[in-house]
Amino acid sequence: MTNRFFDESKEQSLVKSAIVSKYFWAWAKVIMPRVKNTVRRIAYIDLFAGPGRYKDGTKSTPLLVLEKAINDPDMCEMLVTVFNDKDEDNSRSLKQAINDLPGIERLEHKPKVMNQEVGAELVKVFQQLRLVPTLFFVDPWGYKGLSLQLVNAVVKDWGCECIFFFNYNRINMGLNNPLVEEHMNALFEKARADALRSELQNMSSADRELTIVEKLCEALKPARDRYVLPFRFKDDRGSRTSHHLIFVSKSFRGYDIMKNVMAGESSRKEQGVASFEYSPSDKRYPLLFEMSRPLEDLEGMLLRDFAGQTIQFDRLYRTHSVGKPYIESNYKQVLKKLEESGTITVSKPGQKRRKGTFAGDVIITFPPRGG
Repeated sequence: MTNRFFDESKEQSLVKSAIVSKYFWAWAKVIMPRVKNTVRRIAYIDLFAGPGRYKDGTKSTPLLVLEKAINDPDMCEMLVTVFNDKDEDNSRSLKQAINDLPGIERLEHKPKVMNQEVGAELVKVFQQLRLVPTLFFVDPWGYKGLSLQLVNAVVKDWGCECIFFFNYNRINMGLNNPLVEEHMNALFEKARADALRSELQNMSSADRELTIVEKLCEALKPARDRYVLPFRFKDDRGSRTSHHLIFVSKSFRGYDIMKNVMAGESSRKEQGVASFEYSPSDKRYPLLFEMSRPLEDLEGMLLRDFAGQTIQFDRLYRTHSVGKPYIESNYKQVLKKLEESGTITVSKPGQKRRKGTFAGDVIITFPPRGG
């Protein structure tokens, strides 16, 4: 394995670490009260943890997670952490970086650092275990060790969620490389991978990317009982995709929290709607991205999709927002505009309501199509 990735803390790496550590904090705050009187444990497991710090000294994700735990009394008692890296130098460096963290002795459960290959044997272990609520982070250098079976094994139990880094460039090339066919089949499953190889022939690069990511997301929710959310990273010029960060959860609440985290880390927003993408070039050329009107798009969708219906705001948001770039504040902004124009009627049965506010139990009535 090469350590070049850790030579510098590039902007993309900092954003990745920010997304994971912010989500971990929000996830833990939701889960801990629910297990405080039962298993009294939550876990964070990083299967490709790296050395702990970049060569410039910047902390990577494991240290950011542990720092959050050290500063929270409940988490100090409940958090179990496991960090793995097959590279012995990385494991040794990470262990030292963890030991050097101020206050690390406050943790009830000492962080465990392992030095194992991630493959079929580890998948079997996770398949057989009944896991406490666990956030898994899987960030391989390329694709070896990343498989659909692994993701399925780690998200099967209650409260377990997975975030993994998907190296788009290497997987895009690997799909047509017979030397790594086994790895591609493990990621997509063989039948889906074979169909994807055929579908990608003579496809443009943009369509190719959309198709690969879409097929991966489909593979990750075979029974449609999961929520999958991708976040794209582009190269320094903003011209090519380098990676995707993919989140997998069985919980809408987890999906909604992560959507807000990713929206906050997006490098551009149009009318307050996030791109779910980080590209350094967005900062250099901000005027290029102000041409579309995404909130008008959402307004049109709502009037079309709920024409003639009466529905609670909470149900509207939960059913309509999945698979779309809009967060709760975007929906409230559009609905407020529609109420002000008299297009929709809004009520809160039996209670007073301040106009323009949308609590979860607010009732919204949409006009019939063409009305």
